[in-house]
Amino acid sequence: AAILSFLVEGAHPSDVASIIDHEGIAIRAGHHCCQPLMKRLRIPGTCRASFSIYNTKADVDALERSLIKAKEFF
Repeated sequence: AAILSFLVEGAHPSDVASIIDHEGIAIRAGHHCCQPLMKRLRIPGTCRASFSIYNTKADVDALERSLIKAKEFF
């Protein structure tokens, strides 16, 4: 699958997405049309990164670095 949904412990998905956006990386945060599931899982939503054939290893590395920054911030 080319879609990765994730959470950063101790941080709201929207806050994580804002930090990652500051690094120039576009991800989505929210319920992703799965609000009943999110409610059942008792989570406010997730962050979601989507990959394509156009993405490179450098793109994945940049996402990883931005996630490390977000985790350190929170």
